[in-house]
Amino acid sequence: MDDEMVERFLEDGFVRIEGAFPPRVAEDCARLLWRETGYDPEDPGTWKAPVHWVAAMAHGPFAAAANSPVLHEAFDVLVGAGRWVPRYALGSFPLRFPHEEEPDDAGWHIEGSYLPEGATLWHTNVRSRDRALLMLFLFSEVTEADAPTRIRVGSHLDVPPVLEPYGEAGASFLELGPKVDAASVHRPRAYATGRPGDVYLCHPFLVHAAQPHHGTRPRFMAQPPLYPAQQVELDRADGDYSAVEFAIRRGLSREG
Repeated sequence: MDDEMVERFLEDGFVRIEGAFPPRVAEDCARLLWRETGYDPEDPGTWKAPVHWVAAMAHGPFAAAANSPVLHEAFDVLVGAGRWVPRYALGSFPLRFPHEEEPDDAGWHIEGSYLPEGATLWHTNVRSRDRALLMLFLFSEVTEADAPTRIRVGSHLDVPPVLEPYGEAGASFLELGPKVDAASVHRPRAYATGRPGDVYLCHPFLVHAAQPHHGTRPRFMAQPPLYPAQQVELDRADGDYSAVEFAIRRGLSREG
């Protein structure tokens, strides 16, 4: 990470870390994911659904992918040293396969981060409670033909004003989806393409969406949160704001 990458994160809402973990680790992860699907990598006739979800994977290769020195350095720079929690599993995996059926999860949204007591839908608030970053780990080569995640560049700055009226309670991702979509519709679009071992580090408020897969190669990716060791603060007495916090303040017009 350098100053240019931090500024890109502040302006665009994401950075791509090329080769964040070794390709051989990505290959080991992909092999384990194939095993979980029950599909045959050599027989597209066995690829039954447009999206196959695999639950949390805590095998050694996944822990290695999440704990490379370059990622730890990037977490320190974007979130703050001592303000994040190491990951040893990578959440759930939306594995996307070429398919005639359209997926039902391709709307523009931001991720929910916490489940309030009595609620059934995950919520987000303006302080990004319980989420320091959204991360996209690539375990297969992803081109624009392989259903890459769609990203609205700079949309993380449009979201804080949408969230602010909800206060500390926040709102569900389902309620927020149409509002953050409308707030960011003017933004240019980018795609989370790359090679196995690349990782996208995204602001928690980055507006993004899946898309149908009409290519030929499955797309293997994880999209875990980075959890905070300390919750995001938007009014620090010492002014020691992380890049994530600074961007939220900028979205709220508290920073130039």
